[in-house]
Amino acid sequence: MIFKNPSYDSHSLLQTLDDISANIMVADAERNIVYMNKAVRAFLQQSESTIQKDLPHFRVENLIGQNIDIFHKNPEHQKGMLSAMKSKHNATINVGGNMFDLKAGPLLDKNGKRLGTFVEWQDANLRLQNEDYAALADAISRSQAIIEFQPNGTILTANGNFLGAIGYTLDEIRGKHHSLFVDPTYAKSRDYAQFWEDLRAGEFKADEFKRFGKGGREVWIQASYNPLLDKNGKVYKVIKYAVDITDQIKKREEGERIGNLVDTNLGKIVSAVRNASEQSSSAASAATQASATVQTIASGAEELNSSIREIAESMARSRQEVDNAIEQTAAADRATVQLSHAAGEMGGIVRIIQDIANQINLLALNATIESARAGEAGKGFAVVASEVKNLATQVGQATDKISQEINGMQAISTEVVSALAAIKHSIEAVQASVTGVASAIEEQSAVTMEISSNMQTASVACGDVDNNLREILTSMEVSNEFANEGQEMYKNLRAL
Repeated sequence: MIFKNPSYDSHSLLQTLDDISANIMVADAERNIVYMNKAVRAFLQQSESTIQKDLPHFRVENLIGQNIDIFHKNPEHQKGMLSAMKSKHNATINVGGNMFDLKAGPLLDKNGKRLGTFVEWQDANLRLQNEDYAALADAISRSQAIIEFQPNGTILTANGNFLGAIGYTLDEIRGKHHSLFVDPTYAKSRDYAQFWEDLRAGEFKADEFKRFGKGGREVWIQASYNPLLDKNGKVYKVIKYAVDITDQIKKREEGERIGNLVDTNLGKIVSAVRNASEQSSSAASAATQASATVQTIASGAEELNSSIREIAESMARSRQEVDNAIEQTAAADRATVQLSHAAGEMGGIVRIIQDIANQINLLALNATIESARAGEAGKGFAVVASEVKNLATQVGQATDKISQEINGMQAISTEVVSALAAIKHSIEAVQASVTGVASAIEEQSAVTMEISSNMQTASVACGDVDNNLREILTSMEVSNEFANEGQEMYKNLRAL
């Protein structure tokens, strides 16, 4: 046994190992555990339940006599390493989630012969935690600006990032008050005094802060003021961690300016879309009314065209009747002329008869004279002469009456001829008017037909315009919805 070796005062050695606070375990040359002091037993018992996650049969009270390899995942590797160990060796192992620092070293007799191995056990969690904290602090110091203050705001120290951000050297700010970095008016305010009162009370502060560097240069920082408490809960130091966000603030301000401009323009777009939508709606209504009006006009034009066609047909018939009237008037004029000519000839005949009656009267006178000469013998002849004279007188009277009637007929014929001439002139004027009206109506009919056709085309076009305007209105309504949604989304984005 290792502790029976005459090279050691076993009793004194064991007494010493039991009294020390170090957690000591000893294994012989075959790596079997031969000794555990009180400290290591208590230490391992604290972690016994968690060690059992990896080593279900682990019991601190049963470790004496067991091989130290039970703690190793690769015993052969550890065996070779321990056998070759000439000096102290440090290692960290994980057993059941517990991190242990092991300090191992060889036990040699006075002749240098290997008797075994001693192992000091330590909790590695605190060391690793401290190492993590140190690494974290180093990482923070590399990436952030750090400055430390006394509870009253006096500057203790600052790292390079902070000094670079504000433009001062450490000697220029050490021992001076934090108010060096703020606006003089704010430094005298109640709010600033309350700020440090809160920190001295242990209240954490974090926000975006406007500060001033060397030469009055404006600097914006994203910072947290962290009060550090001593064991009595009293603030003994304030550490500020900060990031220079001056560029971001400037970009944000520019973004806000652009955002306000975008918001204004979006409002204008929404208003313009809304106005366009309203105008499109009005235009669509007007187009509908125009379409109805054009359709009514087209119907009226069609009816007018039908009426004009009927008038044209009536005028054509009127012109035919006027032409017939002219022909009949001409025939009546010719007949009247013939009648007047016949009356003239009858007047010549009456004059011949009057001449014959005059000759008969003359013969009757001669016969009366001769009968008077003949005396009684001529009385009969006188009676005949008297009768002849009476007949001649009656013929003369009848002839005069016939002459008067013929003269009257001639006068009437002359008046008829004049009247027929006037009628013919008037009918010719009517004919010219009817012809002009008929031509105008034919032209008007052609124009009306073209108007009717154009109105039908216009009606279809108005229908298309109405449909297109309604599609535009629908699109404008959708655009209005999108514009409103876009404006609302932009407001929500700005609110984030």
